[in-house]
Order: sequence, then C-alpha cells, then structure tokens
Amino acid sequence: MKVMKKSTKVWLTIVAIIIAAYVLFPFYLVVLNSCKAQTSIVASPVGWGGASFSQFKTNISAVVNNSNFHFWYAFGTSAAITIISLILLAVFGGMAAWVISRNNKKKWATAIYMVFIASMIIPFQVVMLPLISTFRDVGNFVGLSMLQSVSGIVFAYCGFGGAMTVFILTGFIKGIPYELEEAASIDGCSPEGTFFRIIFPLLKPVITTVTILNGMWIWNDYLLPSLMLGQNGKVKTLPVAVQAFVGSYVKQWDLILTAALLAIVPMIVIFLIAQNQIMHGMVEGAVKG
Repeated sequence: MKVMKKSTKVWLTIVAIIIAAYVLFPFYLVVLNSCKAQTSIVASPVGWGGASFSQFKTNISAVVNNSNFHFWYAFGTSAAITIISLILLAVFGGMAAWVISRNNKKKWATAIYMVFIASMIIPFQVVMLPLISTFRDVGNFVGLSMLQSVSGIVFAYCGFGGAMTVFILTGFIKGIPYELEEAASIDGCSPEGTFFRIIFPLLKPVITTVTILNGMWIWNDYLLPSLMLGQNGKVKTLPVAVQAFVGSYVKQWDLILTAALLAIVPMIVIFLIAQNQIMHGMVEGAVKG
C-alpha cells in the first residue's frame, strides 16, 4: 500500500511538472527572446544563443523611447483605469454585498443576488456589440463621451467585475456576526458609518483577493479596451498599445516581445507577492458563505 501511494505521488508530481512546463513555456519564450537581437531570434527562437542582459537593456530602451509605442502614456492610462476601477469595485461591491447578505431572506435581495450570479455565466462576446451601441447612444443622450474615454471604460469594468466581487464578498459578510452592527446602531452609528467603520475594515482579506483578481483581469484585458477605446485613438492601454506596436513593427520580434514582457511583468510580480493572500481570501469567502 505504501509503495502504491509513493508511486502515485511520483506520477502526480511528474504530471504537475509537465503541466507547469506547458503553461510556462510561452512566457519562457517571451523572456528569452526579449534578451536577443532580431537576427538571433530568427536563427534560434528557442535556444539561448545570442541572449544577453545588455541586449535586453537595449531592447527595453528602444521600446520605451519609441515614438510609436508611447510606453509611459499607455502605462499611466492602464494604471489609472485599473486603480479607479478597483477602488469603485471594492467600495460599491462591498456595499451591495452587505445589503444583500443582511436581507438574504427577502425576495428582492435574493432576486438581485441571482441577477449578479446569472451575469457571471454570460460570455462577454455575446454583449460586446450591444454594449458599444448602448454606450454610444447614452453618451450622445447625456452629452458625454462614453467611448474613447477613461470614465467610460471604468464604468464598463465596474459592471463586468461587479458580479464576481459581490459573489465573493457576500459569502464573507454572512460570516460576520450581526451583533457588531447592532452594537454600533445602539451607540448611534448610522448605516453608512456602520459599513465604513465596522464592516469594511473586516473585509480587508477578501477585498485584497478580489482586488488582485480583478486587477489582473483589467490590466491584461485587450478586447474591451480595443472596442471602447479603439486602436487608433489617443487613449490606449498597454495591451492595445502593444498590438499597435506589432502592427508598426511586424518583423521586429525583439521589440514586440520586449513590449509584451513590459506589459505583463507588473501583474506577475503582484500575483507572486500576494498569491497566499488570494488563496486565503477565496477560502474565507467560500467557507463563510
């Protein structure tokens, strides 16, 4: 029996290594070829021949200073969209989850919660064209530009990210003792004060998890920014800028891959730092629900 268990563990380890290698291989190619010149990539895209740190610095300098890429402007746009969206999702998602969880026996709260859950299974491709048409019509009606603007795409991200945020936070809030809110109410605390002074600080672990998950998705998203901002507009996120860069330098793979690496590294670093917090928050939300 012990021999069989040991053999099973060995095979599971081998399978896990194969899966990890399969998943990480594209990233390996991006990192490796970012350290090469164009001729070295064409000659040996998988091997280490021609790779050097000095070439990597040269490629980074060429990308950052390229007038067609506008790296820092695209980086700032992505950062602004991501940060604003995450703040709004955390605050308003927490409010919605709190109200739903404290009224879970009422039909209207259950109906709203089911709408949030149902929206999670609808593919974005189904609603993307109606979304653009609706944003254009609403923008014309209110006299604001909902397309090709940071405010418009932030509004869209809050809509698409709200479902998962409410779902995870609702499960966590159900585990918070209601007696804390009763005590705050007896002390004269308003509902708004109860949420921001009592409930919201207790949500820190799970909000961290939701923020990181939403942040990785928003930062790396290409389809929604390309539809709402356009590839030829002034406002571009990093993924859209990388695509435009590919169009300008379709044969310069050293610059293309370096640009892609610069776009994905920030989220990889954040994920590696906070991966334990992500798992802890997801487990807390699931168990307490």
